Amino acid sequence: MICDIAKVHDCRRVHAYVAVHDDRIALHVLPKRAPETNPIERVWWHLHEEITRNHRCETVDELLILIFNWLEDRRPFKVEDNAYQRRAA
Repeated sequence: MICDIAKVHDCRRVHAYVAVHDDRIALHVLPKRAPETNPIERVWWHLHEEITRNHRCETVDELLILIFNWLEDRRPFKVEDNAYQRRAA
């Protein structure tokens, strides 16, 4: 399981569940203040850059249509994995 620093991932119930099922689940915590290592952050960056930063929508519904069209055009997303490349030894 990959977790970021969201408070819900740091609750006792999550840790208790993982402890009981540690033979099947490994907990990987993303580092603090490192959004470049979280693939979903890259989606939000691109969405903001291309749609939400300078939109001229007059209503939220218009903005949502732009966002859903943008997401639909990019299905499935290619994960930008350069942050995960292992360095050559």
